[in-house]
Amino acid sequence: MEYEDRYRQIKKAKYECLVFDLDDTLYPLNSGLAAQCRKNIGDYMVERLGIEESQISALCDLLYKNYGTTMAGLRAIGYKLDYDDYHSFVHGRLPYENLKPDACLRNILMSIPIRKVIFTNADKVHATKALRKLGLEDCFEGVICFETLNPPEQNTPLDRGDDTKGSIFDIVGHFSRTTSQAGLPTTPVLCKPSESAMLRALEIAKINPQRSIFFDDSTRNIQAGHRIGLHTVLVGNSHRVKGADHVLVSIHNIREALPELWKEERNQEKYDIQKMLLYKLL
Repeated sequence: MEYEDRYRQIKKAKYECLVFDLDDTLYPLNSGLAAQCRKNIGDYMVERLGIEESQISALCDLLYKNYGTTMAGLRAIGYKLDYDDYHSFVHGRLPYENLKPDACLRNILMSIPIRKVIFTNADKVHATKALRKLGLEDCFEGVICFETLNPPEQNTPLDRGDDTKGSIFDIVGHFSRTTSQAGLPTTPVLCKPSESAMLRALEIAKINPQRSIFFDDSTRNIQAGHRIGLHTVLVGNSHRVKGADHVLVSIHNIREALPELWKEERNQEKYDIQKMLLYKLL
């Protein structure tokens, strides 16, 4: 048992899971999807919720800054949404044709002998489409998405109706009077960068943050991940920020930044050889 325990320590890998954001992480920001997504959100707010177009820019900025996503913010300040309709409107009109199969990234991911999971705030339909267009759908064990953290049975999403008139929290007015977040309503939507949402996602996927690496293009998400114990990699940036253990200009630079990920396989082979020799000696 003494020898078995010793070699079990050799076998134990430093990292056991890689957690990847999807949008603007596995494909570049210049794909055009992010810009179109922002436009679609604004159009939804005008067409579905009746918000004045002149208010969209300031409102979206505040909702995103304070709640992580515009949807989470809209729910917080009092709008009732049909989640499926929202996702269909916002993501269903994206230029997916701009995403091309990425054979290079596929080879990189498939060569890493570690469990890999997607963690996105987007819905499952969008994640499936994007991964398929990139040719990466079979590179990951699973996808943690909007529905994972916000299952339908826990929500009662409805279109905004007359009953909500006068019940919308004026977040723009709030910040025109103060810079404090005190008094802001909470949101029922769980999403990054909420630490409770991230911990819940890791719990559902049975991921140990202390032995996992988190890749994301958002500084806020990276900093939240760092606070809950994840090893963090900021993607799409050349400047290291607080909370980021590594920065990658492109996701394709994983091997240069984290060569130890490929050492895990060699460590396993070393363990197997040493264990075999030990049994022969015994």
